[in-house]
Amino acid sequence: MGLFGRIGAGNLGNDASLEAVLRYLRRDHPEAVLDAMFTGPEPVGERYGLPVVRLNWLRPAGRSRSRLLHVLLTVLRIGVGAIADAIWIGAWVRGHDVVILPGMGLFETDLAQRPWEFPYSLFLVSVAGKLFGTKTAYVSVGATVVEQPVTGRLLRIACRLADYRSFRDQPSLDAARRMGMAGADDPTYPDLVFALPVPPARPEPTGVVAVGVMAYDGTPADRNRADEVRAAYVRKMTQLVRALIDDGHRVRLMIGDFNDEPVVREIIADARARWTGPGEPPVIFEALSTIHDVMDQLSQADVVVGTRFHTVLVALMLGKPTVAIAYGRKHTELMNQLGVGAWVQQIAELDADLLEKQVAALQADREQITRTLAEHAAANRDQLNHQFTRLSTQLLDAPRETAAGNPSRGNPPQGWLS
Repeated sequence: MGLFGRIGAGNLGNDASLEAVLRYLRRDHPEAVLDAMFTGPEPVGERYGLPVVRLNWLRPAGRSRSRLLHVLLTVLRIGVGAIADAIWIGAWVRGHDVVILPGMGLFETDLAQRPWEFPYSLFLVSVAGKLFGTKTAYVSVGATVVEQPVTGRLLRIACRLADYRSFRDQPSLDAARRMGMAGADDPTYPDLVFALPVPPARPEPTGVVAVGVMAYDGTPADRNRADEVRAAYVRKMTQLVRALIDDGHRVRLMIGDFNDEPVVREIIADARARWTGPGEPPVIFEALSTIHDVMDQLSQADVVVGTRFHTVLVALMLGKPTVAIAYGRKHTELMNQLGVGAWVQQIAELDADLLEKQVAALQADREQITRTLAEHAAANRDQLNHQFTRLSTQLLDAPRETAAGNPSRGNPPQGWLS
């Protein structure tokens, strides 16, 4: 069995989806021989005792001083890389009975991505699966309606060729159906991270507000004004941290991706410049490398304001009253699913003053919100256990059928290129 994804590159939510599937496989299928192909192989392979190879055969090049030369080299690398990756990924897929792509927003375009990057990799996995008789499974994935035509076609083919598909919420399934990605019987199951164990609750207030930030520079449509979008977001989050400190809170800054650390440094620098009390300002940031570090740090907070999707999700798993700063539909859907849909702000209209008021309101209603979240999280864990049973029955306990031995597995479904 192979595991495939944009994992090990610093996004802790993606890594957590992997861990949830690994726990299931090692518990229910201890005989399985596991390996993986990930974006960042070294840290994940060492952490989970998993043989891992790098996803892309070619690494991205640095920028040349000459714009024309840079464009020419980029075009050359894309062309050569497309051929190399087709051989590299195809050969890897061929060596497996099943390839699982665990969770993540695999079919989402809320954040910028180019078609020849990860969408092309997904296309190669699914095509290779059909050619070589390897079953492919997209498990609890997110999806949006994709406006970019080339990216949309690659993702549509990748999704439709899979042997198993499930989506992490109803809007993802609806978007996949609009895109022609999903079938009539495809199910929805919660995000895989809900399957992970959580630390014990801390009932006593700590006086800490956790503020999750990210290096947000907009949607694909904002590419030409990315610096402006980023500056506006950082300014508002800095304003929130100032207000929380002035109100007597301790602030724990959180990240969900290693690329978010520059934003943390900007906010801490501002807090230090304004602080007139003794010692350091009451702003905490501690290094983290796994989703369990995120859980441990969030468990020490009374209330959470989160931007990264999996920072919000983990806070809700822990029963923490949370304000979600939504850069995609998935935040709103998650909050609605857990019964706290009123506590969402859209990132494009982010209001720092309102955030401060929401934190105060959440603190006042903390006990009731915690009970509501605990009930919904338990239901999500039960649903994921059902999905794992279904995966075992449909894919992992069945014998492999090669394309040569079963023509129906070797031929794409009708209309797969439409």
